[in-house]
Amino acid sequence: MLYKFDGKQPVVGKNSYVSDIASVIGDVVIGDNCYIGHGAILRGDYGRIEIGDGTAVEEGVIFHAPPNDVNRIGKKVTIGHGAVVHGKHIGDQAVIGMGAVISILAEIGESAIVAEGSIVKVKQIIPPKVVAAGNPAKIVRELTDKDQEFWNWAKQLYIDLAKKYLDVGMEPIDNR
Repeated sequence: MLYKFDGKQPVVGKNSYVSDIASVIGDVVIGDNCYIGHGAILRGDYGRIEIGDGTAVEEGVIFHAPPNDVNRIGKKVTIGHGAVVHGKHIGDQAVIGMGAVISILAEIGESAIVAEGSIVKVKQIIPPKVVAAGNPAKIVRELTDKDQEFWNWAKQLYIDLAKKYLDVGMEPIDNR
């Protein structure tokens, strides 16, 4: 559901799916061909959230922006189920694993992977094309061609899923 707040309202790009049970509030800009999953919360109330084309925000993700600042997400980024993203920037093609936390003003480089359950601390910077894991997140290895091949496939899966939700839709059922 989209909500206007404090004179600002979300803008949703072409062919992007936003679940009716997601909450997208205030100053949020969603690019084209994005997937915003069920139960996701995107709070653009005292900061702005910008999501690039082809990005998947999976179920239960919480997004916020620093006060009077922007939380900018690049193109074809995957944000895994239950992640908390309060950072400053996530580069194109990056992956944020399920349950990961990207803390205030943190930055994630292009094509970097933050492993499931990892914690990226306040103002921490994860460079491009690495895999980071742990609490606090530390670089564990360089990105491989195999990683990129898998994630290109997975990213297209969510672009296609957004289109299917738009084409087919969900229909509530009476389970009485």
